[in-house]
Amino acid sequence: MTPAYWQQASAELAQSDPVLAGFVERFAGTALVSRGDPFVTLLRSIVGQQISVKAADSVWGRLLAVLPVPAATALLACEPEALRRCGLSVRKVEYVIDLARRFAGGEIHVSHWASMRDAEIIAELTAVRGVGVWTAEMFLIFNQLRPDVFPLDDIGLQRAVGIHYHGGERPPRRLLAEHGERWRPWRSVATWYLWRSLDPVPVEY
Repeated sequence: MTPAYWQQASAELAQSDPVLAGFVERFAGTALVSRGDPFVTLLRSIVGQQISVKAADSVWGRLLAVLPVPAATALLACEPEALRRCGLSVRKVEYVIDLARRFAGGEIHVSHWASMRDAEIIAELTAVRGVGVWTAEMFLIFNQLRPDVFPLDDIGLQRAVGIHYHGGERPPRRLLAEHGERWRPWRSVATWYLWRSLDPVPVEY
């Protein structure tokens, strides 16, 4: 699913920022796309933490063999040792069980998210063990398609802004935040185009 706001956001960013105008033209026909349900997206993000993409795909494949339908209740029915045999560390087993418990227990209010601010959802998600602010921000951008998320701690964003606006030097966090103000209310979209400038293959999360 592509955001309904994408064309408007891209056009407004291109009109106000010559650098982004070039990327909007270069990557015309591609856009941010949401995939998967919230639980699966967060589960997969925990599985992939601090390991290579190839290793994460391997672990995920073994997990799906144990959990053909990766739902919270199904995961809670699994023995921790069965999850360990999929390739999850002891710590990650604790994380995914905590995630599943919070979804199954109603502590993650998916049905309320439409009326919640980004910061409120981030606070809810970061209460889950193993989910930090960056993971929550990626989730808001790629799963929830929130239009105005600006992940200040993202290395790719820092690098792209440094290359295109600061003579190749990564800006400090404060300057990066100030720079992003020019892109409101479409900072997620600006970030997506800046990521594309480093890697033309669209990211899926």
